Formats: sequence, structure tokens, C-alpha cells
Amino acid sequence: MNFLKRFFSTPPTTAQHSANSPWWLKVHTQVPNCTYYFGPFDTEQEAKSSQTGYIEDLIEEGATDVQFAIENTPPKQLTSCIVDYETGRLDECLLA
Repeated sequence: MNFLKRFFSTPPTTAQHSANSPWWLKVHTQVPNCTYYFGPFDTEQEAKSSQTGYIEDLIEEGATDVQFAIENTPPKQLTSCIVDYETGRLDECLLA
């Protein structure tokens, strides 16, 4: 691609950008009340094939009501937890 064509070309659309973005496994647990992101993965299939191991590890650590999704939007934070302000207790979860 010559310099002028590259200089004046339009930026990729969101759909084009998303197609090239890495994939993430998003896992939410009720106890502790946390959301975890695992990745990045090169393909959606790679993320799908890895989900079982991550979910099993969380369940072995005592997590309950585990829900998951595969996304190709980068997370703002790898791990986030909700604090119980009545007790002042942060569910046992490390923040990344």
C-alpha cells in the first residue's frame, strides 16, 4: 500500500476491529461475588477449549453459581469483586 493510500484510508470499523481483537473468557461467580477475565486468546475456539479448566479451578476454591461468556472486547480490569458494605467484607478474591 502506498503512503498516500495508507495515510488517507479510513480506520477499521468496530466490526473489523473486533474480528482481529483477542478473545476473553468472562467468568462471574455469585460467591465470592466476582467477575474474572481469562485470556487473551487468539481465537474464540481457544477460549472455549480453555474454559473448563478455569471454571473447575474456581469451583474447587469454593466459588458457587458460576456463569461464563466468551467475548472479544478487552476487559478494563481482570478481576473485580463487590464489597458487602453492611459487613465491610470483601469476598475472598484478589484484585488484579
